[in-house]
Amino acid sequence: MRICMIAEGSYPYITGGVSSWIHNMAKQMPEHEFIIFAIGAHTKQKGKFKYELPPNIIEVKETFLDAYLNEEGKWGKRFKLTPEQQKGILSLLGGGGDSGGVNWPDLFNLLRSKKFRNVADFLTSKDFFDLLEELCHTRYPLVPFTEMFWTVRSMILPLFLVIRQDLPQADIYHSVSTGYAGIVAALARHVTGKPMLLTEHGIYSREREEEIIKADWVKGYFKDMWIQYFYHLSAGAYASADAVTTLFHRNKEIQIELGCEADKVEIIPNGVYTEDYLNLPAAPDDGTIRIGAIVRVVPIKDIKTMLQSFALIKAEVPEAVFYVMGPYEEDEEYYAECLQLVSALELRDVEFTGSVNIKNYLGKMDLLMLTSISEGQPLAILEGMAASKPFVATNVGSCKELLEGLDDGIGKAGAVAPVMHYEAIARETIGLCRDEKLRREMGRHAFQRVERHYRQADVITRYRKLYAALGGGEPWRALGSN
Repeated sequence: MRICMIAEGSYPYITGGVSSWIHNMAKQMPEHEFIIFAIGAHTKQKGKFKYELPPNIIEVKETFLDAYLNEEGKWGKRFKLTPEQQKGILSLLGGGGDSGGVNWPDLFNLLRSKKFRNVADFLTSKDFFDLLEELCHTRYPLVPFTEMFWTVRSMILPLFLVIRQDLPQADIYHSVSTGYAGIVAALARHVTGKPMLLTEHGIYSREREEEIIKADWVKGYFKDMWIQYFYHLSAGAYASADAVTTLFHRNKEIQIELGCEADKVEIIPNGVYTEDYLNLPAAPDDGTIRIGAIVRVVPIKDIKTMLQSFALIKAEVPEAVFYVMGPYEEDEEYYAECLQLVSALELRDVEFTGSVNIKNYLGKMDLLMLTSISEGQPLAILEGMAASKPFVATNVGSCKELLEGLDDGIGKAGAVAPVMHYEAIARETIGLCRDEKLRREMGRHAFQRVERHYRQADVITRYRKLYAALGGGEPWRALGSN
């Protein structure tokens, strides 16, 4: 079977998290061929893969959202859009009236038609100006037209570009998020008639909403437009998907709240091969307390809160050292800010290792931390649990479920704290630093829970069955759902 895996902002350009999940899925299903439809942010990423691709990944189709910068349109043409087509585009921008929903099949047909040489032709047309004029009149009467034009253009140009891309031929189109990737999968479902599978690790629309609320590049009166735009993208993916998988119970509840049909959704958690984390190299018994974080150095992982917490920990536990284990090239500006914070706090014994083989470090750690602002079901926590290490993590995604369980009779594998609350994070960590017996007990619980509920072999078995059901014509609901 040939599976087109559609990834946005992850594989094969970035390591860890969703990227590791995709890479492992392909490696562990050598009986299938995979095509990667990779949507990247910047054209400069082209060909710069962070993974050695397994032989059954037969193609990587690269598409970059900044490609619109190279498009030029012919100003002032008129394409005579029908009222339905006009309404469809206005709905995408939150101006479609009470019905609200976007008719994605109609939008796909319009944007892929041969009326336009390229997307820029449409966005410089009289039809588009008419739509913006109506939007300004009905919803944004005090916003200057030029601001509306450039805001909407930058919003929808990347989307329209990916809609016009050539689609690889496949038996199943599997998107690993909603957003642009989800719309590409929905497009493939519409054009080819082949089944679409959607997997959400985190809830894409909620994550974009959090980013936009905090962003200073979006003016206040446009924030709601941007937020609703991303919710429309997610709704389109949910509606088109034949099946939806997610990682944990709360994610499923949110998907249903956002309009996904409940009987489409199955929970398939992340997993690890616990045998790979046995007998790892240990640290010398020298009195040092080693704290580690398996994490990319990017804002959503909130490394700054982690460093502020370690400043408090170091004051109480002077023998503590801290290892930030993960790549820092993805956001060099943020990495520089983290180094400046280390200097400002006059912190000692902090090491940014860069990309490393985690298994060379995990066995040497006494405990692990994760201070993310947003997560799905972090592989970093599962890896640490498989190595029998206790965790202190922020209460995001499934972190609490992983560390405390869902009435499984296994004790706590760590502690959770509020997001950005560096004092609470430090307090929990200091308690573990001072109690070796508790660390060992929580480490045992961690291993027991991951061994019982989060085995990678079980994950692969379930996706094999799902691919066979979708690609082989067996009804999806015959598989059952959680």
